[in-house]
Amino acid sequence: MNHALRLLTFAVLSFAAGSNGAWASDYPSKAIRWIVPYPPGGTTDVLARIMAQRLTETLGQPVVVENKPGAGNNIGTELVINSPADGYTMLLVNPANGINASLYKNLSYNFIRDIAPVAGLVRTPNVMVATNNLPVKTVAEFIEYCKANPGKVNMASSGSGTSTHLSGELFKSMTGCNMLHVPYKGSGPALIDLTAGQVQVFFDNLPSSVPYIKGGRIRALAVTSESVEPSAPDLPTVGATVKGYEATAWFGVGMPKNTPTEVIAKMNAEVNKALADPAMRKRLAELGGVPIAGTPAAFGKVIAAETEKWAKVVQASGAKVE
Repeated sequence: MNHALRLLTFAVLSFAAGSNGAWASDYPSKAIRWIVPYPPGGTTDVLARIMAQRLTETLGQPVVVENKPGAGNNIGTELVINSPADGYTMLLVNPANGINASLYKNLSYNFIRDIAPVAGLVRTPNVMVATNNLPVKTVAEFIEYCKANPGKVNMASSGSGTSTHLSGELFKSMTGCNMLHVPYKGSGPALIDLTAGQVQVFFDNLPSSVPYIKGGRIRALAVTSESVEPSAPDLPTVGATVKGYEATAWFGVGMPKNTPTEVIAKMNAEVNKALADPAMRKRLAELGGVPIAGTPAAFGKVIAAETEKWAKVVQASGAKVE
């Protein structure tokens, strides 16, 4: 390469780097789409709307939640993966993203490869809730009822491959309960049918079930976390009856791969700032959420660890997509 060409190449690269840096410093300059791969009303939707409101205030541009349910989370996920890597399309990352890697055999994408981790949001326990029509008040009574009535217990989930589905499959494999899996398009529709007695049990994310529990419309039996949940101190853990049982849901923010690192760093900083705010922490705690603030790399490790964990559960339980 001659001297003139070297100078030209250097100038082009310098201009590109400078332009990218300047562009990133102006980010965001327009509305940001935040894709939630579930219908309104569930935990993913509730968390996204709480955080979107805060980010809208701090970023000075609208952060607009768009619900894109379907195909066990895959429709919304693919939409983000195939969007421009410019920081203006985000994904509400959730347990299904880790579970689907092993549950679905022919995905058109590799989540760990195709999504850039941006920031963790919260980790929440699931809660084992039953219809009021069921004559049980404890996990032990539920197991006894289930075994005395094989094939008569329908287990709702917010969709095949969700944490609510696999939490139930883990329970089935550890207790021998014979339950029919009934997938819904989100927690909202599942809770409506649980209230009506169309299904008998649901291992729901705690935040979306809280209003129904407090309103006496469904009965909470236990939380799925390893220890008692501070926001629901009267509820025992499933593990107190089923030794070794533990399942929690986790949520965060992702963007398409190749999104500029400066953009990811800015969004990460804004999310972490929001999670450090006492008012925000109080609101999340009321929903049973424990913040998992940290670097993009740290959230990437959460995704990888959860993907590995649930792959073992999928294999052990024999869970399949209906």
